[in-house]
Amino acid sequence: MVEIGGPGVDTGHMPRAIWSGSISFGLVSIPVKLYSAISEKSVRFNQIDSRNGARVRQMRVNAETGEEVPYAEIVKGFEIAKDTYVTVTDEELAAFAPDATHSLDLECFVDLDEIDPIFFDGAYHVAPSTVAKPYALLVRAMEEANKVSIARFVMRSKEHVAVLRPRDGTLVLSMMVYADELNAASDIGEFDDVAAVEVDQRELAMAESLIASLSEAFEPESYHDTYRDKVLDLVERKSSGEVVRADVTAAPSADAVVDLMAALEASVRAAKASRSRHPSATTKRAPANKAPADRAPAPQQAARKQPAAKQAQSAKKTAPKQPAPKQPAAKQAQAAKQVAVSVAARKAAPRKSAAKSSPVRKSA
Repeated sequence: MVEIGGPGVDTGHMPRAIWSGSISFGLVSIPVKLYSAISEKSVRFNQIDSRNGARVRQMRVNAETGEEVPYAEIVKGFEIAKDTYVTVTDEELAAFAPDATHSLDLECFVDLDEIDPIFFDGAYHVAPSTVAKPYALLVRAMEEANKVSIARFVMRSKEHVAVLRPRDGTLVLSMMVYADELNAASDIGEFDDVAAVEVDQRELAMAESLIASLSEAFEPESYHDTYRDKVLDLVERKSSGEVVRADVTAAPSADAVVDLMAALEASVRAAKASRSRHPSATTKRAPANKAPADRAPAPQQAARKQPAAKQAQSAKKTAPKQPAPKQPAAKQAQAAKQVAVSVAARKAAPRKSAAKSSPVRKSA
């Protein structure tokens, strides 16, 4: 089994100071040390002779004689023409080397937004060396002013320009390249066609919609070097004796003509579908009091599904509109007797007929 932290993998190590000096802040001197802010975890390979598995050594040889050249006989040469060189000694170069003052000079303070990220090249943690108070004061002052500093210092016999900026209560030094070290975009001919392109408004709106669909908060922990992981997995499988067959996927043709609008629309649909499947996606639900019209129960169906108590109450309310049910024979005979008495009473006393007829209504 091949360990990820094995000899073929550069997993970094405990940080150690690579430069020490002082920040020159006006008349204030702040002792500091520089630590690398980046530990690249790359997979390193050695060159091996396939015939016997032995490691290949690189030798410094003379291009004309083919003989190995001792290191002491090697000098620096600047090519001014084809195979024509001007040699320069270390002593001659030392006369132009910047003074190793071990001072990180803060030349000016600017807004970070004024600096194009294309100038950044590597980063270092700037830690206090001895006394922490002046260091903390500088950090707090830069945070309050919302400014970064352009600094100059000498490291490894070369003068560097860098940006000193506060970050989470500490200072970070971002190395910068010089302006004349940038390759101008105007030197790249493919950019000439871009300015002449007329963008369709429908395509622009669709592209903006795609950007909105793919917009989210930046989470650096969600990005991994998948190539390194696959290479390490390959090495582990082969070291265990597994025979691995390489599957090479053909690259898409650059000459393929695509419908830009159709491709954008498909991309937007795919992005929305991916968002809807994400665990953090929220599903919109219809309010409970707004049922769809096609599912609304009919009044007759609702009446049939009512409980027995409600059915009885409903029947009682509608009783006056329905014919009176037939009474038993005993009750009918009693009612007839009461009617006969009532008729006799009417003949005897007409004025009391209304009072005597009330039993008929009660029997009903």
